[in-house]
Amino acid sequence: MSFITFFRILWAKRAIILLATLGSFLAALFVVMTVPPRYDATSRFMLDLLKPDPVTGEMIGARSGKEYVKTQIQLIKDYRVAGKVVDALGWTDSPAMAARYAQRRSGDTRDFRRWLSQGVIDNTNVVWVEGSNVLAITYSSSSPDTAAKMADAVREAYLDYTLDTKRETAARNAAWFSQQTEKLRQQLAAAEKRKTDFERANGVVLAQDNSDPEMAKLQALAQSVPAAQAAATAFVAPSLAQLSQIDAQIAASARTLGPNHPDIQILRQQRAAVEASVARETAAARSGGGASGPSTQSLLSAQTQKVLAQRGKVSEAQQLAADVQVLKNQFDKAAGRAADLQQQAQTAEAGITLLGSAVTPTTPEFPNIPLILVGATALGFAFGLLTSLTIELLSRRVRGPEDLANSGVPVIGAMGGSISDRDGGLLWRWLGIRRPVFRRAAA
Repeated sequence: MSFITFFRILWAKRAIILLATLGSFLAALFVVMTVPPRYDATSRFMLDLLKPDPVTGEMIGARSGKEYVKTQIQLIKDYRVAGKVVDALGWTDSPAMAARYAQRRSGDTRDFRRWLSQGVIDNTNVVWVEGSNVLAITYSSSSPDTAAKMADAVREAYLDYTLDTKRETAARNAAWFSQQTEKLRQQLAAAEKRKTDFERANGVVLAQDNSDPEMAKLQALAQSVPAAQAAATAFVAPSLAQLSQIDAQIAASARTLGPNHPDIQILRQQRAAVEASVARETAAARSGGGASGPSTQSLLSAQTQKVLAQRGKVSEAQQLAADVQVLKNQFDKAAGRAADLQQQAQTAEAGITLLGSAVTPTTPEFPNIPLILVGATALGFAFGLLTSLTIELLSRRVRGPEDLANSGVPVIGAMGGSISDRDGGLLWRWLGIRRPVFRRAAA
């Protein structure tokens, strides 16, 4: 099919194309004139995902941030947030809303507040701005002022719900931890009483760190024995040196003098006196410096016997002390956690940063009059073209020499004719419809 053939077909069916285009345009114009406009207003806020909580210091990790944002989007469109919007606007007391509720469709069993909340949910849309922690709440309404007001109302309701939920959860957990703290306090008092009674009954007293003082004394005495021996050696060292010197003199004199020589006898008497002195000094050093007191070794033996005799009682006392320490640690943790939660229950931080109020829209989001009119006109024109081509294919006609040439029929010549205006020929030709010919029957 050549271009001239295609153009002749369209020109022959121009009335159909024109009617389809004009009809689509008029229908679109009727829609934009009758359909109420829809205005969209957006209110934005930012989730403080990377900002730690001022009370607990907790923060949401980067891995769970996306799931947290998706959860908040679903929460904004939840009945609990929408119900707060309804309550804040006082719609449950509005006679106009009550009249609309009375005209709802049959079979709708929702209560008044849920029915109103569903209207808020249907007109609310939440969008997460990719690459950020910003959420945009968009509300659609037939009034621009209402759209802006409702967008801010939904955001405020979400903020209040988040803060109330955070406080209620903290208060509930604080009450539970307070109960546990009281129970632990009673258990701790009972454990301390058992430990004190046992120590009093068995004469066992533990140190602050739950160690055995008698064992500490034993260890001190055990460490003092080597020191006493070293001190004794140092104390008698001069006498031992004098004793060695006397022995050397006796040995030297014995080589030249007889055993009964008076000088040798005197040296032997001196040696006996020095040896007795060494023995006394050694005993005094080992006894701690006093000949009348007990020796370090005897004290060590006595202390060892005492520790062994009380070993079982001390172990039991230490077990009781360990139980007291465990309960004390649990009590301190529970009391600290209860205090933190009580403080969190009074917080005013919801983890949300508002980014300004919604701006009243100046142009409706729907209908977009230029787009609808142009789109409807183009769609009507395309429908007219398709209809014209379909009709032509179902009833093919020869409209010019090209049609015969394309069909392989030789063309010898072409004749033109004119139709008088009086017979309405121009009108039929312009509409592209073959003018009917009426023949009068023979008499």
